[in-house]
Amino acid sequence: MGFCESFEEHLLLVDGMSCTHCTEAVRQAVAALDGVRRVKVDLDSGEVSVVGSGQTAREDIVGAIQEAGYEIRR
Repeated sequence: MGFCESFEEHLLLVDGMSCTHCTEAVRQAVAALDGVRRVKVDLDSGEVSVVGSGQTAREDIVGAIQEAGYEIRR
């Protein structure tokens, strides 16, 4: 019997990024989380797209971004 892992995409809007160094800091912080498969960060829109396994919680992603020094738009 095969194993099929499910993936979820989380979209967040992040404030405080002003340069490519900022986007890389956010990308690295999120990519370090367990279960994260892909992170895309768009500087112009502030959008962060995260694809991860079902074990990747949105709260963990938000926490990693905030710990890196950036805020989530609500």
